[in-house]
Amino acid sequence: MLTPHHPSPGIADPQQTLFARHLASYGDRPAILGPDGDLSYRELAERVAETADRLGTDHRRLVLLAGANTVDALVVYLAALAAGHPVLLVPGDNDDAVRSLTAAYDPDTVARPDAAGRWVIDERNPVSAHELHPELALLLSTSGSTGSPKLVRLSYDNLQANAESIADYLGIREDDRAATTLPLHYCYGLSVVNSHLLRGAALILTGLSVSDDAFWTLFRDRRGTALAGVPYTFDLLDRVGFTEMDLPHLRYLTQAGGRLAPERVTEYAGLGRRRGWDLYVMYGQTEATARMAYLPPGLAATHPQAIGVPVPGGTFRLQPHPDWPGRDTGELVYAGPNVMLGYADRPTDLRLGRTTDELHTGDIARRTADGLYEIVGRSSGFAKVLGLRIDPQQTESLLARHGFTAYCTGADGTLVVAVAGHAGTDPVEVRRIVTAACGLPARAVHVHVLPELPRLATGKPDYQAVRALGCLPAEIPARSTGRTDLRCLYAEILDRSDVTEDSSFISLGGDSLSYVEMSIALEEALGHLPDDWHTLPIRELADVRTELDPNPGPRAERRRRRRLETGIALRAAAIVFVVGSHIPDVFYIKGGAHLLLMVAGFNLARFHLTPSAERRDRVRNLGRAIGRVALPSMAWIGLVMLVNDDYDLANLFLLNSILGPHGDTPRMQFWFVETLVYLLIALVALLALRAVDRAERRFPFALPMAVVAAGLTTRYDVFGLTDRFHVPEAAALLWLFTLGWAAAKSSTVRQRWLVTAVATATVPGFFPGLQPFREALIIAGFATLVWAPSLPSRGWINRAAGILAGSSLYIYLTHWQIYPHFQGSYGWLALFTSLALGIGYAEVATRVARKLPALLRHARGVHTSARAAEVS
Repeated sequence: MLTPHHPSPGIADPQQTLFARHLASYGDRPAILGPDGDLSYRELAERVAETADRLGTDHRRLVLLAGANTVDALVVYLAALAAGHPVLLVPGDNDDAVRSLTAAYDPDTVARPDAAGRWVIDERNPVSAHELHPELALLLSTSGSTGSPKLVRLSYDNLQANAESIADYLGIREDDRAATTLPLHYCYGLSVVNSHLLRGAALILTGLSVSDDAFWTLFRDRRGTALAGVPYTFDLLDRVGFTEMDLPHLRYLTQAGGRLAPERVTEYAGLGRRRGWDLYVMYGQTEATARMAYLPPGLAATHPQAIGVPVPGGTFRLQPHPDWPGRDTGELVYAGPNVMLGYADRPTDLRLGRTTDELHTGDIARRTADGLYEIVGRSSGFAKVLGLRIDPQQTESLLARHGFTAYCTGADGTLVVAVAGHAGTDPVEVRRIVTAACGLPARAVHVHVLPELPRLATGKPDYQAVRALGCLPAEIPARSTGRTDLRCLYAEILDRSDVTEDSSFISLGGDSLSYVEMSIALEEALGHLPDDWHTLPIRELADVRTELDPNPGPRAERRRRRRLETGIALRAAAIVFVVGSHIPDVFYIKGGAHLLLMVAGFNLARFHLTPSAERRDRVRNLGRAIGRVALPSMAWIGLVMLVNDDYDLANLFLLNSILGPHGDTPRMQFWFVETLVYLLIALVALLALRAVDRAERRFPFALPMAVVAAGLTTRYDVFGLTDRFHVPEAAALLWLFTLGWAAAKSSTVRQRWLVTAVATATVPGFFPGLQPFREALIIAGFATLVWAPSLPSRGWINRAAGILAGSSLYIYLTHWQIYPHFQGSYGWLALFTSLALGIGYAEVATRVARKLPALLRHARGVHTSARAAEVS
């Protein structure tokens, strides 16, 4: 047990940080609640005492701690504070930051996990290499996620005072249980830890995101009472259906880390009032240890634009500013016991004492008649563009009023605007709004439409990344090497010009048709493709080659083991089976089309039903997926109708499965395409419902399994519908499609066994007569998809499979018109010709699809010009 002691002369007296030294006083109360077990305060105190002994009690040393939301990291943090060692807290998930700050500050001790995930304490210097000021307790980065050597120096008094003021205005109680929704190395996340430990409350210690179902399971099981979030956290809460959640023990939400739009404040304040919890809007900076102001919950609904009043023990004053005239407006200056000692830019600064008495926030504020403070701008945030002073924050607010979410910053004499959007977002409109309001020419405003705006690990805007966009040309250059190579690869295959290092295949709107070409190209470029490559940002994929072999030579390239994604292998094999089985005297391997349907469901869930995608984006992307299937199908059928009468208008509009005729006729040849389109349309209609979208996010596996159960009623015709009227093939095959969906969402061994068992039990008996081989093929292929994400392969096999899989739809469409021209002993020639011409049609259709948007924009421009000429 750690008990108060008098430190030796070489150690500063850390008695001020009572929350770190008096843990044992709370006895057997729960301190840490986690998915892997709990710790009482007594047990936590014992672990802290043991670690403090390891860190040493004879000499103060600078301890670099790789921050993480884990028990090990928390224990090292508390032990260092309790033993009087200053802590340099860095983001543990950023190896570059750890290396950079280790090199810049030469810490005496480094605490971080090793390659196997075990925490180690590396004692680099037995006696500190630095002169450490007695009051120095903590060093934090102002940005929270980079390796910048500019750090904030915080004292023991700073930490204790801020923890006490936060615990005071939040009314933290011993029975509170706060979830660690923010990183430990971020001052806001750290303040949650400090203030709750001060009051003997419990921490639900987790690194899970609020977008993860497992987080909410843990939060409910541990009877969570408090949640903290930055504005982006609240976006995620919207996506996961927070408004409908039953959280009976929740007492309050806190928000800081950036401005939450007033309408969102009003919305959540009202929700809290109805559900019995409070919303605390807060304002702070790392330089003030975390918090400077809070808005009392009772005022959130009526004053949603305010940051509120100073925290207990703090004061504000408004310093006049020449750009913001007015008696009640000026730069916000804060004073209080939580104001930092000062900044550190180099190791010699660690010996400095207090160099700052009050904090000039850089924010322009005004004081209302009610005594509340509101932020109205930035004193140092102006961008100088062509001699004009532009306030990027006001520009962001302007665009928000027009329905655009954007980050703005100045870069090299231009205003860079990053706007969240999709392929339909018009950058010209955004530029017009900005130029009209700011008086800038269009050439001075660079607009970049991104699937997701860049954010730091804390969820705050990453303005450095936005500024870097100003250096990018409008068009991404041809392929080269490294990360630029991958960006160009993504831009070329997905036909996007807004690719950044933070883009992923999913965020750029990739789908099952483009993922084949993308995965094969990446596998060739990297030599190894992670199973979750489609969700990884390009910056992480670019490191795969380096991790595999930092200096690959020709021999290394030959030695690389190639893998082929199972989904691609199944699509390639299935389309060959389908075509070959239709040609006499080649082979008869049935079941390929039904296996393709299961793979389609699998890919749909994998690429379109990701937790990070908003409901409208899901619906929009699914709509595009329908178009990518329906339009080339209708185009081919229309062409065939010009030369023969095999098909009619029902075929052209993909309605034959409904209108008929039914039976073994040429007009039933496109049943697979019609079934797939119908199922996609049904899914779009389903997910367009807010309640269903929320249910899918909360129960990503249970929902498709429920649809599977519903589909089995038509598979077994439980209600006898086929005796009364025609049931479209899509209804009978719904269960197969949604089994693929469920397989993509199966995240545990039990779930994978369940989907495999359902397929094994329900596929037999579906086809008329005795067809055991056909049933075995479908079950075996599906089981391989579920249990083996990829298969051993060779480079040439990957390329061939990629071409076949990527062209599978087009091969299916065209082969009906190809193979009948080969009679007699030319069956294999018919097969290869059908595959080749289908691949050719795929190439033509892909080129047309990529050029079509530009052609349509040009046509609209010509039409607009003609109308203008008529008017004039």
